[in-house]
Amino acid sequence: MKLSFTKMTGAGNDFVMLDNRACTTFLSASQIAFLCDRHFGVGGDGLLLLEPPANPEAADFRMRYYNADGSEADMCGNGARCFAQFARHLGATKSLGDSIKFETLAGIISATYVGNEVAIVLTAPHSLERAKAVPTRSAGEITVGFINTGVPHAVQFVADVEKIDIRTLGAEVRYNEVFKPKGTNANFAQITGPDSIRVRTYERGVEDETLACGTGVSAAAVLAHLVHGVAKPVRVLVQGKSILTVDFREEGSEISNIVLQGPALVVFTGEIECP
Repeated sequence: MKLSFTKMTGAGNDFVMLDNRACTTFLSASQIAFLCDRHFGVGGDGLLLLEPPANPEAADFRMRYYNADGSEADMCGNGARCFAQFARHLGATKSLGDSIKFETLAGIISATYVGNEVAIVLTAPHSLERAKAVPTRSAGEITVGFINTGVPHAVQFVADVEKIDIRTLGAEVRYNEVFKPKGTNANFAQITGPDSIRVRTYERGVEDETLACGTGVSAAAVLAHLVHGVAKPVRVLVQGKSILTVDFREEGSEISNIVLQGPALVVFTGEIECP
């Protein structure tokens, strides 16, 4: 099967993008894993399909997101920003102005084009815990914050993120018994200024560190504000050296209207034979 694709990056988080508005592309988990493979396929942290919405009155498109291992996930923050830019790249947003809405398994996402950047409003966060004890083999018992910003995220604040053995500790948090049965994404954050943090992320489904994670950046920013008093909007430096901005509404103990903004760029387009 020959597929036309677009390779995109959102702050270093990279994706294989497929236009499936005709609803003729059906991929198995092994085919998705092949396309995301960096040695034999296109290479990416995940794969996204742009499809017609199930409810055209509520949304303009539907986003299907798959991790690099072929498993489907509810949402991906940087993937959603790339998705919006991909729709624009295809010319599918000409009649829609500067804002679009699209369906995800986590709910409706709205996106606004801000120059070459894209700002998205995430679905309402939930399951917030400011402090949670997590036993690990390599670091003993650590304390993390936890919040679901479309997908689950644990965040540990450390003095220096560069000293973290992220493959070891990240995997221990991701598969930890306290997050069973589905596990969690693992983030490690360092406060770098009154309104800035640095974040590294071990992503579930990729099973390794990625150069950026939009929902992880958002989770870390919210917890940095709530637990450590970091001023919002929070500027977040990711492993890919890009800066993302996170703002949100805070009413008492309720967090809502999380807005994630940053770059979303086309890297290249092409065709590939998919077995």
